[in-house]
Amino acid sequence: MTNTGVQFFSGKNIPLEMHKVKMVQKINLLPVEERLKAIQEAGGNSFLLKNRDVFLDMLTDSGTNAMSDKQYGAMMVADDSYAGSETFYKLEKTLTRIFGTQFFLPTHQGRACENILAHAFVKPGSTAITNYHFTTTMAHVTRLGGKMIELIKKEGLETTSTDKFKGDYDLDLLEETIDSIGPDNISFVRIEAGTNLIGGQPVSLENMEAVSNLCRSKGVLLVFDASLLADNLFFIKTRDEKFKDWSIEEISRKIASLMDITYFSARKLGCARGGGICTSSPELFEAMRELIPLFEGFLTYGGMSVREMEALNVGLDETMDLDVISQTPIFVEALGNELLKANIPLVTPFGGLGCHIDAKKFLPHIAQENYPAAALVTAIFIVSGIRSMERGTMSEQRNEDGSEHLASMELVRLAVPKRVFTLSHILFAADRISWLFENRDLIGGMEFTDEPKTLRFFLGKLAPIGDWQEKLLAKFLEDMPSGL
Repeated sequence: MTNTGVQFFSGKNIPLEMHKVKMVQKINLLPVEERLKAIQEAGGNSFLLKNRDVFLDMLTDSGTNAMSDKQYGAMMVADDSYAGSETFYKLEKTLTRIFGTQFFLPTHQGRACENILAHAFVKPGSTAITNYHFTTTMAHVTRLGGKMIELIKKEGLETTSTDKFKGDYDLDLLEETIDSIGPDNISFVRIEAGTNLIGGQPVSLENMEAVSNLCRSKGVLLVFDASLLADNLFFIKTRDEKFKDWSIEEISRKIASLMDITYFSARKLGCARGGGICTSSPELFEAMRELIPLFEGFLTYGGMSVREMEALNVGLDETMDLDVISQTPIFVEALGNELLKANIPLVTPFGGLGCHIDAKKFLPHIAQENYPAAALVTAIFIVSGIRSMERGTMSEQRNEDGSEHLASMELVRLAVPKRVFTLSHILFAADRISWLFENRDLIGGMEFTDEPKTLRFFLGKLAPIGDWQEKLLAKFLEDMPSGL
């Protein structure tokens, strides 16, 4: 039985870790005055914080998931060679078993896969279609003269919903768009499962199959971003009655069979490092193969160390275990339920990746042009030492005329990496954010002081409009005199 079926005599719904701790890493909670100083020195950007100043790192699950004892052990038997490594062939065999694909091209991480795909298939003036974009994916497409459009169904952009698969395509709109643009002008159709920027919302297998059938009938290339596949597999297994008796591996092979190309970041999928592109098409393989030595490394390591490849090989096997892939969703649900008790506006149903706060509703007095999600990220760090991530207008790129491109959703993500946090960490996060919600009127907007043209959420710096951060600190010390 998996932890999803474990019942407590008390009747409480408590997330149960299906692992035990064998190694720990010390973390520190700085006094609130030092936290304020740290976020100001980082230019109001949580990416620019020094990790030594962070208490709970909920920025991302990319490369921050805890590896297992078997993964660490596997790293000691790697075949460390430049070309023809036995470690590569071992990983290739595992991917063939899980996805049913014939060819594997290794890369150093997911955005490297995006770069290869863009160089192979994006032409100036072409269009890439996606259910919802990811920041680096769009940047690679637009950098090479293409454009990306999103065709997610309307429920995907509703923060509160009962829809179990909010990452699905609007199928009618997809067909209309393909016919309007013309298949020859479409670089590829992309499915991201789950959709990172709108709350880690999953895509149903039924929708994937419909998109696949449509693309094949129109002669359009279909690519699949499987970086967040683990969470999506959990949701298909537990939310779709038709697949409750399917194994995780059976679901994985079915999904991959629908795609022309499957790519992934191993910093997410497999709880390791690296990435890769899988296909069964010799033509597609040949179109991408020569780009690997050019941008990444030789064909049997592709920018990864062989030790990382050994860890990934084991991690992919562990991803076929429901007890492993359940860990993020059930802890996200636990955090979400605690926040809902305090009436904090969240994206529902809960998705993968992390818990997502609706910053528009949390801070309705802040205009989108003043980056409410970014402001909330800084406020959360000040009162808790928790590093979260802005997933709103700051994560967008400006329009060509220089005007601000307002995001469809203003979210703050509290990522929950697999097997990293305990229940006390979850309860601490809920407690501090609940206090912040009670004092939300103290929070003000932000403005850029250093704004890069591309990927500004990684590198840009902001400053608060007014002295609201100091006022928030004073109120926190009034209620929490220890400063902790």
